[in-house]
Amino acid sequence: MTRPLGILMLDTAFPRIVGDAGNPASYPYPVIRHVVAGADVTRVVRGEPPDAALTGAFVAGARVLEGQGVCGIVTSCGFLGHVQRTLADAVRVPVMASALSLGPTVRAMTGRRPLGILTADSRALVPALLHACGLDPSTVRIAGLEGARAWRRLILAPKEAQAHRLDPEEIGGIVETAARRLHAREPEMGAILMECTNLPPYAARVGAATGLPVFHILHAAALVHAQAIPT
Repeated sequence: MTRPLGILMLDTAFPRIVGDAGNPASYPYPVIRHVVAGADVTRVVRGEPPDAALTGAFVAGARVLEGQGVCGIVTSCGFLGHVQRTLADAVRVPVMASALSLGPTVRAMTGRRPLGILTADSRALVPALLHACGLDPSTVRIAGLEGARAWRRLILAPKEAQAHRLDPEEIGGIVETAARRLHAREPEMGAILMECTNLPPYAARVGAATGLPVFHILHAAALVHAQAIPT
């Protein structure tokens, strides 16, 4: 029997469609989710690590998942890359807090060409976060989705104000447009990496629009889960 993967979840209200890191149907193996109470998007999608109390709550959540027998842990927000080391130090199972940590490997696979990053909010994707995930800021090209009103209402708003309906075609169009503009501006990119864990449902659309390989948190999850020893 395959051991489940643990997912540390933000405390959100928006729908999580198949492909989103927070939807169990996104995975071809069992998962256990742990929602960190009070982990509002506004407290995590920032240019600095979560405050000490919230970081402690994420650590506690990782330990709960470890106690439930997970083989490893990912999270539902790429900005938790700020606390990658803290989370990994707290448990004895592998942790990948952010898809951004795939960045160095993706660059190695694509001739060390610049890496495009699609992010929920480019204003908060600061050099310190990139460094925490092993990326040199000079090697990445960033496009954020924060300019789109529908995206802000769905993902970036406080939990109590988040939209409760999601139009995949509308959001997919926003993501595709951002990817196309980034590719037009930075044609030398070797690949696109999706920081945001809500973006994998649109990965095929982005790949078709740009002709580039696209990587995201579900690839990180597959890597973490691949080392699981059957029980």
